[in-house]
Amino acid sequence: MSAPFLDFGSPGAVSAGLFGLVIGSFLNVLAHRLPRGESAVSPGSHCPACGAPVRGRDNIPVVSWLLLRARCRDCRAPISPRYPLVEAANGALWVLCFLRAPSYPDFAAAAFFVSACLVLTLIDAEFHLLPDAITLTGIAVGLGLSFFSSVRTPLSAVLGAALGAGGLWLVAFLYEKAAGHEGMGLGDVKMLGMVGAFLGPVGVVVTVFLASLSGSAVGLALIAARRGGMKMALPFGVFLAVGALAALFFGEPLVEHYRALFR
Repeated sequence: MSAPFLDFGSPGAVSAGLFGLVIGSFLNVLAHRLPRGESAVSPGSHCPACGAPVRGRDNIPVVSWLLLRARCRDCRAPISPRYPLVEAANGALWVLCFLRAPSYPDFAAAAFFVSACLVLTLIDAEFHLLPDAITLTGIAVGLGLSFFSSVRTPLSAVLGAALGAGGLWLVAFLYEKAAGHEGMGLGDVKMLGMVGAFLGPVGVVVTVFLASLSGSAVGLALIAARRGGMKMALPFGVFLAVGALAALFFGEPLVEHYRALFR
């Protein structure tokens, strides 16, 4: 059981979930504004349809969306269900981080990491973009918090970031030379560097494996459904995020199971 849970028990897990809901609301703001080059803090939250400021009572994660029946109070424009779903997902992920973190710095690192992966998923799925403001900040945070971790070392964080960014950059470079066109953007390279800073070299390998597996499955499914072709461009950052979250929560048992096959 995690150290934070041993200290605070169920009330601590509930508090982590509530804070996760609040941060999830901010992730919605980032996902909407960062790709458009807008400030994440100014102006305050407002309806994208009519521009009316969102009142405090209408800005309670999940609850306000339900009470407003998914519509703006002023213009009655529909509010996408993506907003409460992102808030709820981030709250649930923070609870999982709280339950498994061996120390408080590791909880902080895991909470930041899952939120970063979630907002990168939203942005990449819609815009095929992975903003430096998140990926490069993530690398810095991952490296910084490694000095206080009980399970990671600064060396593993540096090696993970180098393997993630350097390895993927090399793959992208060789593919571009062989195919004559770009197959992967630098945003993916920086994102995998962020993954390595938090999960280390082994986490990078697990993430890439799971991301490739899930990406291939989705691509083949789209081809089978006649909704895409072999040269269809998929937002690889989405699959990196899925693989990274799976590596964070299930990476150790997966690696142990793999090693057991050769014992």
